Amino acid sequence: MLVRRYQDLAFRTACVIAGGSADAEDAAQEGFVKAWYALPRFRAGSPFRPWLLAIVANEARNRRRSGRRQDDLALRVAEDRPSGDAAPSPEAAALATEQRQLLLAALGRLGENDRQVIACRYFLELSEAEMAAALGCRPGTVKSRLSRALDRLRAVLAEQGATAAPTTLPGGDR
Repeated sequence: MLVRRYQDLAFRTACVIAGGSADAEDAAQEGFVKAWYALPRFRAGSPFRPWLLAIVANEARNRRRSGRRQDDLALRVAEDRPSGDAAPSPEAAALATEQRQLLLAALGRLGENDRQVIACRYFLELSEAEMAAALGCRPGTVKSRLSRALDRLRAVLAEQGATAAPTTLPGGDR
């Protein structure tokens, strides 16, 4: 039941960190296996999701460090994510696609840590506590990393001449 409930989130988390779909699948699967063996050490009353994501994230980091292949699958996963909204007009769809491509290109120019924190928050929709667990840092650190990453993303978008950056960028109302 837990695997079915969290497998997509575990895979997406591993994609963000490991970079490749094969590595992410392996990391997510190994994360579930390690979580199974670690269940006796799980603190009763604690939230399961951040605990599991921390295990998956650690496994993905280990795989990445071991020299596995890296690509931008996490960004492609985010690009292909359905919106759940009503079908837009052809003009709106074209504009949204263009804005998404600009945003993804700008994300590709950021450093790995910036891409990870932005992907965890806006593509995976993790809470600050879940992000802290997945990224292996404190919640306060997550806030500052996210703020700095968004500032750098805005700067890259401005450099690219993206005039609609404040409306297309999460947190653009600052």
